[in-house]
Amino acid sequence: MIEFGTGGWRAEIGKDFVCENIRLVAAGVLKMIKDEHKDEKPVIIGYDRRFLSWNAAKWVAEVLSAGGIRVYFLNRSAPTPLIMHTVLKRGLHYGIEITASHNPSAYNGIKLIVEQGRDAPVETTGKLEKIIAGIENPEFIDFDAAVEKGLIEYIKNPFNDYIDDIIAQIDMGALRERGLRVLFDVMHGSGSYPLVVIYHTARCTIDSINLDKDAFFGNQMPAPTDESLTMLKYRVKLDNYDLGIALDGDGDRLGIVDCSGKYIDANSILCMLYYYLLKYKGWKGPVVRNISTTHMLDKIAESFGEKCYEVPVGFKYVSAKIDEVDAVLGGESSGGLTVRGHIHGKDSIYAASLFSEMISVTGKTPGEIREELEREYGKFVMAEDNLVFDPSRKPEINEIVMTQKLLPEFDEEIEKVSYEDGCKVYFKNGDFVICRFSGTEPLLRIFAESSDRRTAEKYINSFKSFLNF
Repeated sequence: MIEFGTGGWRAEIGKDFVCENIRLVAAGVLKMIKDEHKDEKPVIIGYDRRFLSWNAAKWVAEVLSAGGIRVYFLNRSAPTPLIMHTVLKRGLHYGIEITASHNPSAYNGIKLIVEQGRDAPVETTGKLEKIIAGIENPEFIDFDAAVEKGLIEYIKNPFNDYIDDIIAQIDMGALRERGLRVLFDVMHGSGSYPLVVIYHTARCTIDSINLDKDAFFGNQMPAPTDESLTMLKYRVKLDNYDLGIALDGDGDRLGIVDCSGKYIDANSILCMLYYYLLKYKGWKGPVVRNISTTHMLDKIAESFGEKCYEVPVGFKYVSAKIDEVDAVLGGESSGGLTVRGHIHGKDSIYAASLFSEMISVTGKTPGEIREELEREYGKFVMAEDNLVFDPSRKPEINEIVMTQKLLPEFDEEIEKVSYEDGCKVYFKNGDFVICRFSGTEPLLRIFAESSDRRTAEKYINSFKSFLNF
């Protein structure tokens, strides 16, 4: 069965991510487009630098073309935010990106993008799953033949509008005046070109590492975490760069390294940017975070007379709430965010540009801005554990946590418990712990936040012991 999670359909290459299943997904999208009478506009197809991404993009294009759907195709790999922006800018109904984002190199996947450049909602992917289940032997046409017939069209200069729109929203003068020296860890992904162009336009000095295409991502996870950015941290400090920037495999998650070589986590990035937009740029409005993201955002919002809104995991929920409440910014602790007035999905290229503007305008290092926040709002330390488990245990864990609603014994007094997305325990002292199944990988994720790491890890260990991990 082909199932879509919070980040699209993802599967192991050679096991489930194979030509037959990829064509089934494409045939499902084709039928859905026809059923909705939305076949008058092309579908844009993009792909990252993972193994089989380019092939999969061609297989999808061949199926759509056989059904009479015109296809916009890119002649190079592209980050997911570019595909979202193109759907929005050109008023398309659908876009497709071949990617498994930050998943291990053994995985690949398909992300469906809908009108206004949004992640496909649960209703759409649920409908698509049912359609796919009823399809056998999809028809397809040879890719080159489809190009000759005009069914597949290569987009010329696909990055221009996207880059120009980001530049229009960034204080490029501040970047030019500061003259940042930036070390960019491409992480072998697809987000290098637009970010390098933006920095060069701002007269910044930018050097890159891990720029080559590598199907194994240098034998590590293609996610910008503290553990995966060891080389970036070392080089930034050794060679006196102002900033280290890293993007995940498809360019929608951001990692930052301070000039001292210290990793700046995603929660801190969100807080810094929201604080900057309110205090230094004078923006007004609430903020949106998912259920696993820092509560420091709540404190910042409250101090400016604003509100923080909490939503389930999945950026489609974040972007929908941003529109509903006209929020300044929305994001998640995994490293994705967007800002009011930009696209409706995660964009680490825009986020990196805005972050660079922030340190240029303030004249402060990321570490200094984080210290300023901690002095004003206190310390918020997040701990997490990603647990691999036998799939046969999932019903048992779900029964204990979600059906019987049983909890570990905690030392702290509980204020409330939410079961909107997993099980989140809110303590009266402001701490929290959440236990939920990953929507993109076969993992049980446990996050906890407190004023110190030891307490946060204690909450996690209580849940692990309770569930016999």
